[in-house]
Amino acid sequence: MFAISPVHGKPSLSKGQARLLVGKAKWLFAAAESGLDVVPTIGITRTAWDALQAERKSGTDSLRKVWVATLFKLVRPGTKPPELVVRTSAPRHVAGLQPARTGIAAPTNELEAVDTARPLGKAINAAFASYGPPLSAWATEAERDERDNQIVIVQATVDGRIGRFLTRNTTTGKLGPVPLPGEPLRKLPANTAELIRIIDAASGQHMSCVIAISGNSAQFVSARPLQVSAGAQLEASVERVESGVWTPADAVRRFNPAQLPQLLHPRLTDQNRAIPIASGLGVSPGAASGEVVFTPDDAARCRARGRHCILVVMETGPGDIEGMKAATGFVTARGGMTSHAAVVARITGKPCVAGLRTLQIDPEDGKCRIGETTISAGQHITIDGSEGAIYSGALPLSRPHIGGALSRLLDWADDTRTIAVRTNAETVEAARTALTFGAEGIGLARSEHMFFSGDRMRALRRLILSENEDDRATALEGLVDYQAADYAQLFQTMQNKPVTVRLFDPPLHEFLPRSEDDIEDTARALGLSVKALRARLQRLDEVNPMLGHRGVRLVITYPEILSMQVKALVAGVEAAMDNQDMPVNLEIMVPFVTSAREVSWVKSRVMDIVGNAPVFRRGANLAFGTMIELPRACLRAGDIAKEVDFISFGTNDLTQTTYGISRDDAPAFLATYHRRGLYDVDPFVTIDQRGVGELIKIAIERGRAVNPHLKIGICGEHAGETNSLRFFSSLAIDYVSCSPYRVPVARMVLAQSDT
Repeated sequence: MFAISPVHGKPSLSKGQARLLVGKAKWLFAAAESGLDVVPTIGITRTAWDALQAERKSGTDSLRKVWVATLFKLVRPGTKPPELVVRTSAPRHVAGLQPARTGIAAPTNELEAVDTARPLGKAINAAFASYGPPLSAWATEAERDERDNQIVIVQATVDGRIGRFLTRNTTTGKLGPVPLPGEPLRKLPANTAELIRIIDAASGQHMSCVIAISGNSAQFVSARPLQVSAGAQLEASVERVESGVWTPADAVRRFNPAQLPQLLHPRLTDQNRAIPIASGLGVSPGAASGEVVFTPDDAARCRARGRHCILVVMETGPGDIEGMKAATGFVTARGGMTSHAAVVARITGKPCVAGLRTLQIDPEDGKCRIGETTISAGQHITIDGSEGAIYSGALPLSRPHIGGALSRLLDWADDTRTIAVRTNAETVEAARTALTFGAEGIGLARSEHMFFSGDRMRALRRLILSENEDDRATALEGLVDYQAADYAQLFQTMQNKPVTVRLFDPPLHEFLPRSEDDIEDTARALGLSVKALRARLQRLDEVNPMLGHRGVRLVITYPEILSMQVKALVAGVEAAMDNQDMPVNLEIMVPFVTSAREVSWVKSRVMDIVGNAPVFRRGANLAFGTMIELPRACLRAGDIAKEVDFISFGTNDLTQTTYGISRDDAPAFLATYHRRGLYDVDPFVTIDQRGVGELIKIAIERGRAVNPHLKIGICGEHAGETNSLRFFSSLAIDYVSCSPYRVPVARMVLAQSDT
């Protein structure tokens, strides 16, 4: 029970009381402490109010006397007590909060001041009740503390004309006063500008303010924060630094990283007028409109005609990459956050909605059914990859907000950040995009992703389908040239920044032909009969391919693949070094390992090739490491660390193998788990700190114990998610690596974690 702004003088609160102030109470206190005229206001916590009620039932009055004395701080000496106003004061908007109760008669005696049957007590009771129902028996201690410290404020009724305004422009972020939408801005008293400055500095948000105007003086009554565009919030943050209100560190600390995708991607401008026809999983942020197409070939034809299109399919695979490049956005029936479509979408910065269970496609008839709506090929839809919503028709979209203010904020973030931010990229286009966003290297270049085109896919399939060493040798000849040229371009693009290349890890089922047309085309390209190709495909079929013949197992069983790739890497380093002055920093990473003996076997063969390469004697650098994706690798990290220079955690597969859940099939039942409170979050979106996170901690501890100089990174999709990044920042890691468009988010979150 304390006076936030007493009727006379400035407030005098202890540090403990000041920490309780949130929402309206916090802004009122800031203004009163600065000496501005603020409507007399007091506050009471739920704990204090409950204690008053318990005391009332017991017949004692010690707390009641304090409460009455606090109420008298709303009354000017020698005057009649004013009518009162009761308001909630929450740290954030909660649906159902009680609006201000006005015109409440002041209590006529001490007992009436705590009586819940009388107007004041009844209003306070209702205000606390509007915060929500009582907590469940399994609520955490933090949740209980938050509920106990909830505040209700009581104010004196003000005299004079009520004025309303915004502290900043909701589009440009410019300091106000600014009229409320649809309302004229009436003449405001001279001290309004000082009020706006103080409230803006204290809140760091766009605020809607209420004042009482008497003559040429404004008395501050209330304020609440507004939801505004990320662009407006960004411009306001930079302006506060320029005007000396904040330091650069303040701007970094108080900016919400979750808003950054709004600055980098188009988004819907007016969602209130549109009702989604269906919703899936928003797996890649941004919004896009375009004609519906059902095949990658149709997407390429549509783009060639200069039109935008949305590729709507059951799922995507490596063979669809050309059509995906042509499409403006993707919709898939299957898959989740780490599905092929989701990963490609985030790399290319395109929106994607996955796991749309209501999607049915009839390619023969050229139609699909999304929810209850039938859509024909060529009709327009709009997708929101942030929210996972699908809309009928072409809706208006905003343009990305990429400008000087964003660069300045991220530069300030880098001043305090200690963990490096790299990117997951294997194309020059993706690498350049990541560099513009401030990437400090490549933490994951997936070799198999370099074959996402027609000729290259056929070459890779020829390798996979080879039945003997001679066939593989023939197939490998073409692959070396492809990869050497690709690596050279990638190294030159990144200059001397580190580039971590993961050795081949193609889950074979993702790269082999699936449809009838694809099988026929592949058979023709390879000079096989369809029957012979089917026989080979059947021999390669695996019951559980994600746990099958992939990663390190592929190069151990087919060492010629390892030899080919390392030779291509060396050739790429040589070509890059011939065209630049700075040395190439190559890091070779072995995927999907379970033991140090696997790592040692691969390392010896890599070094046999690299050791004879002159380019590493004339300045090029080489590091050898492994990707930790399996629980056993985490537990045996001490053994593995003896063989490597670095380890990098592939959190997508580590989550999959720790939970025993297929990351592509999980969306089918995770919604039920969420609804029933069995999982708080999707573990493929936000890292599971207690399980997967514990394995990572164990691996780091055991690895560094035997190799103190071991470099440690995180290269799964979690490395671009805000809550996961906050967890990673608490670990002894050197870098994270994420999709190009997530690099700014990682830079910001890691900087905030270091302040």
